[in-house]
Amino acid sequence: MSANDNEHRGLLPAGLADLLPPDAAREARAIDVAIARFAAFGYERVKPPMVEFEESLLGGPGAALASQTFRLMDPVSQRMMGVRPDMTLQVARIAVTRLKHVERPLRLSYGGNVIRVRGSALKPERQFAQVGAELFGADTAEADAEAVLLAVDALRAIGVADLTVDLNLPTLVAAVAGGLKLEGDPLHRLRRALDRKDEAAIAKALGGDKKPSDLFVSLLRAAGPAEAAIAQLKKLKLPAAGAAEAHRLTEVVALVRAADPDLPLTLDPVEYRGLEYQTGVSFSVFARKERQEVARGGRYSAGYPEDGVSEPATGFTLYMDAVLAASDSTPEPPRLYLPLGTAWCDAEPWQTKGYAVVCAVGAAADPRKEAKRLRCTHALIDGDAVPL
Repeated sequence: MSANDNEHRGLLPAGLADLLPPDAAREARAIDVAIARFAAFGYERVKPPMVEFEESLLGGPGAALASQTFRLMDPVSQRMMGVRPDMTLQVARIAVTRLKHVERPLRLSYGGNVIRVRGSALKPERQFAQVGAELFGADTAEADAEAVLLAVDALRAIGVADLTVDLNLPTLVAAVAGGLKLEGDPLHRLRRALDRKDEAAIAKALGGDKKPSDLFVSLLRAAGPAEAAIAQLKKLKLPAAGAAEAHRLTEVVALVRAADPDLPLTLDPVEYRGLEYQTGVSFSVFARKERQEVARGGRYSAGYPEDGVSEPATGFTLYMDAVLAASDSTPEPPRLYLPLGTAWCDAEPWQTKGYAVVCAVGAAADPRKEAKRLRCTHALIDGDAVPL
């Protein structure tokens, strides 16, 4: 095999990458920290498989990710399977099937890798680690607030300190439109106008009808710092269903603010893109350091509504690549070189002191030189850890 052939073996498909030292260790530590924080609030960990039958994986809310799912034939059952594009879907399946008899509210956590058919312009990676928590069987403002606060708690524990939370209500526009009897093409045009934040297009989408146009423009303008946005929402005369949605959001903001008075909260009540399967209060957490989204979550219907099996749920996912980019790097432990002939049991005292030990597996004429070659910071010489 030529050297050129060997180089080609190191190439990976677009959007896939090896995670090398020390980044792989950093990610593992961050996942452990997050799972520990979830456990501290009563969330129990589950571990779903990498692949499962596609009718289970892509049923219910999973249908939204059908185009992002790799498929393969199971040689045993001769049925089609999908490689998970998102772990939330699997955790929801576990909750409504394997754990359906467990008392609610049910709190579950998870951590693992997912893979998708395509990346995006902002996130070209197709495989990445997801870590998250889900709360099943409770449709209350307290449950919504818990999801927000737990996500922030875990991120801070990992080392992402400067956070801001953007709250959304992706069902509000539909609720208001339903109360105004808007449907079909006018509703689709309205949704596009709101996505573009285009006030002129809102009036055009509604055929120049002033009253509903003014209402949706006011909803569009009710964005920004949460308290000011909530005050704007309270001034609007919304249809009953829309008013109920807005009231829930108001409750969640109050609960989060009471628990964490200094957490920056913003609100965009008409944001919908990327939140298609959410059924209530949703949120994104951003790290100011890297100006990128590090977590996303919100309310949804867990299970398979098409089969009459569903229950209210809320939760979130931490995007570990973004989390690591935004977190402060923790120093690697010092590495201590142990010369050939050092007893295996002699490693433990040094490990207790915080060293990672590197045991020699061959003779070396110069222990210091060999220790440096193996990227050690110290060498054991005459019973002492000598810095290099």
